[in-house]
Amino acid sequence: MELIITFLVIALVLTLALPAVLRHSRRSKFNLPPGPKPWPVIGNLHLIGPLPHQSLHALAKKHGPLMYLRLGSRPTVVGSSAAAARFFFKTHDLSFSDRPNTVVGKYTAYNSSDIVWSSYGPYWRHVRRLFLSELLNAKRLHSFYSIRVDEVHALLRSIFNASPSVLLKELLFAFTFNVISRMAFGRQYVAQDFEKGIDEFMLLHGVFNLGDFIPWLGFLDLQGYVRRMKLLSQKLDVLYEQILVDHEERRHLEGDSFVAKDMVDLLLLMVDDPTTDDDTRLDRDNVKAFIQDLIVGATDTPSLTIEWAISELVRNPEKQRKAAEELERVVGRERWVEEDDIPQLPYLVAIVKETMRLHPAAPLLLPRLAREHAVAGEDCGGYDVPAGTRVLVNVWAMGRDPAVWESPEEFWPERFLGSAVDVKGQDMELVPFGAGRRMCAGYGLGLKMIQLVLANLVHGFEWLPPAGMRPEEVSMEEAGGITLTMKVPLEAIVVPKLPHHLY
Repeated sequence: MELIITFLVIALVLTLALPAVLRHSRRSKFNLPPGPKPWPVIGNLHLIGPLPHQSLHALAKKHGPLMYLRLGSRPTVVGSSAAAARFFFKTHDLSFSDRPNTVVGKYTAYNSSDIVWSSYGPYWRHVRRLFLSELLNAKRLHSFYSIRVDEVHALLRSIFNASPSVLLKELLFAFTFNVISRMAFGRQYVAQDFEKGIDEFMLLHGVFNLGDFIPWLGFLDLQGYVRRMKLLSQKLDVLYEQILVDHEERRHLEGDSFVAKDMVDLLLLMVDDPTTDDDTRLDRDNVKAFIQDLIVGATDTPSLTIEWAISELVRNPEKQRKAAEELERVVGRERWVEEDDIPQLPYLVAIVKETMRLHPAAPLLLPRLAREHAVAGEDCGGYDVPAGTRVLVNVWAMGRDPAVWESPEEFWPERFLGSAVDVKGQDMELVPFGAGRRMCAGYGLGLKMIQLVLANLVHGFEWLPPAGMRPEEVSMEEAGGITLTMKVPLEAIVVPKLPHHLY
């Protein structure tokens, strides 16, 4: 991690931080969770490696599932258990419903005005309600079912035409992008125009930027992240602006006969609504921020989860055969899987849950900020979490908790057969989309896409490792970023199984 290099620079200016060092060395009056002893100035930042979720998991094994760190000057509490998630997301959800100010929110999310980074208050409640009631409600999602079906079939044709060797990542990104593009923007845009920008966006959201934790060093931009954030924001803004211009031109051409046809149309109408209160009024940048939320949320999580799931099935051919047998028994060999089939496919659903347990798309949920002091229950040690503390929930570590999961490192979908545990934010041992007020607003769409695509990929093809590679040799190594990506993207051999006219 670049932190090792920058620590040498920090040493040259330690004297500037003497007041902060003295302040942070005073004994706390709170009963804080246990944690490693911090160093002057940098606190515990030196303990965070290139994969923060893994570093924090290792520390939690030593210090406990509710752990206190000082990251630079920022007090931080990390939860790594279902009990900790329940404390943050249920018992004291309102207390932990805010977000900290970050440079990534400032420079890549239109001054933290999107639904992800905006502070808890009237504006956030308004836009959250807007997303849930207007843009992502069940009726609207159902009305776009034909789009999802069209794009699934296009994906299956692409895989069939690319066979026998398929690099899945790019095909999945194109599929998810095309779905959200048609749903939200009313037409297809070129996925490749956005792909590199979204990859950079995800990477920059996952880095530990020194300026966020040691503010007086922020102006130096020692790691170069702020420069990259600003450059990325400019590039993506050009793409988002073109989407708005396209919609405004159609609205102008149609005149009085104009009818809103997609999510961007609805958002632009709200920008022009004179009855909106000042504290909830939307402007052009807000609409761009929401466009970005829709693209990022609907592309990255589904595509990553599907890639991890297929990788596990390549490594575990007996699990793949079991899923294929269930699909053939329920669906047959003369058609593709439809969304209505999913409830009759318990083993397929179990594979999705098991993939999200082992490979959550967001291994560390985005940080929350304590709005007020809260005290954990006895199941979390009764510790204090003072107001202003940053909170991280390590979903990746929770999925590997041996107190909850038998053989936690093993891919074993059978553990979910007959189990009521779900991923919808009610069962704290499995919260890949988060839970509570800040739960992912688009989880319903994401889950539909994941289940439908995975079911059809397994139904339509046999997935094998590359020639000369044994199943257990398929790499499951992780890469850095806010989302859990495969360091070595999956390349597999596919064998079509259904009558060719279906492809």
